[in-house]
Amino acid sequence: MSTTTASPSDPLAAELPRRDLDICVAGQWRRGRGDRYASIYPADGSISAELNAASADDTAEAIERAHQAFRTSGWASAKPHERARVLHRVAEGIRARREVLAQWQRRDNGKPIAETRALVDSAAGTFQFMAAACETLEDQLTPQRGAHLTMSVHEPMGVIGAITPWNSPIASEAQKMAPALAAGNAVVVKPAEITPLMALELARICDEAGVPKGMVSVLPGKGSVVGDLLVKHPLVKRISFTGGTTTGRRIAHVAADKMMSVALELGGKSPTMVLDDADLDHAVAGVLYGIFSSSGESCIAGSRLFVHKRLYAEFMDRLVAGAKALRVGDPVSERTQMGPLVSVAHRASVEGYVTRGLADGGRLLAGGFRPEGEGRERGCYYAPTVIEGLANHQSICQEEIFGPVLVALPFDDEDDLLAQANHSVYALAAGIWTRDYKRAWRIARAVQAGTVWINTYKQFSIATPFGGWRDSGLGREKGRLGILEYMEQKSLYWGLNDTPLPWAAA
Repeated sequence: MSTTTASPSDPLAAELPRRDLDICVAGQWRRGRGDRYASIYPADGSISAELNAASADDTAEAIERAHQAFRTSGWASAKPHERARVLHRVAEGIRARREVLAQWQRRDNGKPIAETRALVDSAAGTFQFMAAACETLEDQLTPQRGAHLTMSVHEPMGVIGAITPWNSPIASEAQKMAPALAAGNAVVVKPAEITPLMALELARICDEAGVPKGMVSVLPGKGSVVGDLLVKHPLVKRISFTGGTTTGRRIAHVAADKMMSVALELGGKSPTMVLDDADLDHAVAGVLYGIFSSSGESCIAGSRLFVHKRLYAEFMDRLVAGAKALRVGDPVSERTQMGPLVSVAHRASVEGYVTRGLADGGRLLAGGFRPEGEGRERGCYYAPTVIEGLANHQSICQEEIFGPVLVALPFDDEDDLLAQANHSVYALAAGIWTRDYKRAWRIARAVQAGTVWINTYKQFSIATPFGGWRDSGLGREKGRLGILEYMEQKSLYWGLNDTPLPWAAA
């Protein structure tokens, strides 16, 4: 792929190539001291921006200054409604820049513009919700069981490390930054190296909204440099990480040595289950959306499809026709449903899985190629791919591909379905398509997953906790009580006795 400036058809062409990007070290904007690199637009290989990555020294300085700001800025001791007021201004700042942020998010990772607008809206909604949750969060007066009054209160932790992925940057960063700040903490964000733009823009908006200097840092760079030090530094009191399971395990080991709490949102190989009484119009549309939106680059993608044998042939005919009709192309277009994959290397990884799946006996029903024409040969495009004829234990059915690849497997009955659906090291999400609410309830409770969608898929609410089991992670994000994940609980005992404690009496 070439690395040229954007074509004139790009809405941001007049701004490209953009000026060198600075990093944010505890509120100070400056050039990073690490290696220089470019942010590449995966739709055509053009350069979106250039920057110097954060170095280990930058990271250490950001953490130490964040700790100092936490102790001295007054943010941690501010009343909840005072912090909430600032977070509401952050939400307003995001909305005021909605279109610019959406366009930059599009260039960051190649998602279609309609999807990046939704991600920007999600980020604004997250700050708004956490502002309200912060202002209304209550401590607890616990039942009296002696000559003392007992209370449970929560205190901010200090410096929070937030490590975010490249597939949905602005939404992922908001989901970590907003509750961490709402709780009174300082936050150091390490965005994915290849998608640095959104976190840097969020830091600017936080600064303009009145978050005290030093409370927010954004350090683009390598995980082996920035992420490693962020996890290991003794002043970092919690890590919230979204990414691969292998990296998540390494973080968990370090956290165990530090006695540090973590939230780990990791991989998935989510089953979506079409029962014999499903509404086929809804199920076909939902399965297509569940796997092929975001080009399959989603931890909760419904990548394992289980269809009852009685309707397997009819369902697959409709599904394959739908997959072939999806519009794969320029993320600028409002009509585009699938943009490019994030990079040349990632597309090669996806192709490798498809090759192995076919070598293992799979039959290709759709996709399995790089679309061409209309400039797509310059980008990292890959067609929506559907494969059948494999067994659930084979590697393509068990390993996370993180791309637009769906494996279809028929099932006989409910017991067979649950045995196959639960046969995975992952347990992040699942989908159920049925008209029978009793079956839906029964299967939803029996399937092993942190989130289950019934007659819908890939819908989210900041008000609802999210996370996985087993190799899909630890802890939860979002929800009204998500702020408490970024706080330490403390118990207070108020003595009410009129006489001294009897043990010490003469």
